[in-house]
Amino acid sequence: MEASEPRRRRAAIVCVDDEPAVLAAVARDLRRQFGEKYRIVRANSGQEALEALKELVTRGEQVALLVADQRMPQMSGTEYLVEARKLVPDAKRVLLTAYADTEAAIQAINEVDLDYYLLKPWDPPEEQLYPVVEDLLTTWESGAALESGGVRVIGHRFSRDSHDLRDFLARNRVPMRWLDVERDSEARELLQVADVSDERLPVALLEDGTVIERPTVLELAERLGVSAAPASEHYDLAIVGGGPAGLAAAVYGASEGLRTVMVEREAPGGQAGTSSRIENYLGFPSGISGDELASRALQQARRLGAEILVTRSVASVDPAKHEVFLDGVDVIRARSLILATGVTWRRLAVEGIDRLVGKGVFYGAARSEATPFMGRTST
Repeated sequence: MEASEPRRRRAAIVCVDDEPAVLAAVARDLRRQFGEKYRIVRANSGQEALEALKELVTRGEQVALLVADQRMPQMSGTEYLVEARKLVPDAKRVLLTAYADTEAAIQAINEVDLDYYLLKPWDPPEEQLYPVVEDLLTTWESGAALESGGVRVIGHRFSRDSHDLRDFLARNRVPMRWLDVERDSEARELLQVADVSDERLPVALLEDGTVIERPTVLELAERLGVSAAPASEHYDLAIVGGGPAGLAAAVYGASEGLRTVMVEREAPGGQAGTSSRIENYLGFPSGISGDELASRALQQARRLGAEILVTRSVASVDPAKHEVFLDGVDVIRARSLILATGVTWRRLAVEGIDRLVGKGVFYGAARSEATPFMGRTST
């Protein structure tokens, strides 16, 4: 009889409050709604909570959410979250405040990269607590899935082709693991097993065991089902460009019952999708990362029925006939066209610079560059 694999423990939600009644209430409400998927850990002080976090991290367990009261003796909620962020930087952070502490909560947004602050009491929790926590946990789960990796990409960190593949997968939120052939022993072992030489890098190893040598972004997109042909030739509304403006148009068009299609050359979110923090977008007082904003807008557009075509380029547009000619042979016809093409990077005017883009020269720091440069210092 084969031994079964050990069951992975549920990720933790850590709550801290010095008032026993408040701590019991928040733990009870969270356990009632999220107890099946998450383990609720309680602490009576910031220091006790930090010790609990250290223990969780030492055991290799995940922490999804931190909930802390602002007014606590010895260590305030803000001070605790500053230290907690060093231990579990990916955990979402919520501060519980009284009305009089609102100013402190707003200040904490910048100090600890706070995700949300809740005014006490949060009654009823079905309206004041659960929607907020559900939204934060969904975002955390999405990030955790990306880190766990589905597609494995092996290449050189200063290869433009490798950079393009990493950037495409990260911006389209495809679960991925990046393996540097020069630094990761696992990369060498996988290449040997797959019988792939260094001259054929980058290589993508899919979850079904398929090995693709030197794929283009479009080839990989097609194999992963990210890119697709339009489902129809005729639409009520066609949108060219998938930045915030294009995504907003897709949401509004689809919500009004229009048959809507949006065409995006690279990834939903456009240039805004590469921003680490956007603080001037309506409805997000705590700020939001560009890829998270794009992900939410994309989900909303699709839920309302908009069709999204990613990694498809527009070759030309005939405004008189309302026709959009895509790369290849596909043609989209629509009653109305919206051009939301956004902006392009201003290029450095240095001779020969283009051949170094993606090989050490980057226009903006995309999230996909964090992993290969982790632990390295600039020179």
